[in-house]
Amino acid sequence: MKGQSYVLLALIFTIIVAVFAIMNVEPVEVNYLFWSGFSPLILVILFSVLMGGLITATVGALKMFKIQKELKRLKKENVRMETILKENGLVKKDIELDETEIDR
Repeated sequence: MKGQSYVLLALIFTIIVAVFAIMNVEPVEVNYLFWSGFSPLILVILFSVLMGGLITATVGALKMFKIQKELKRLKKENVRMETILKENGLVKKDIELDETEIDR
């Protein structure tokens, strides 16, 4: 259900940006780093939204990769700790944690 709401919000945002861009088709002067030129405002709007989306997706993907790497490391460490417990004859006990302890 959560994924569907993201798709629906993205679709609504896309429609709003498209309508806004279509309403603004006049050529405008765009100042680049070393030159300036005229471009239709619709292209400036769509390019800006596209670049914003790509940058956001890249940062999100990097963060997700980092989290997955950390999860893999912690799983290996957990297996190693369980092995040490078994080798020393200690029994793994189920510990119930409060909600506040889980968030830490």
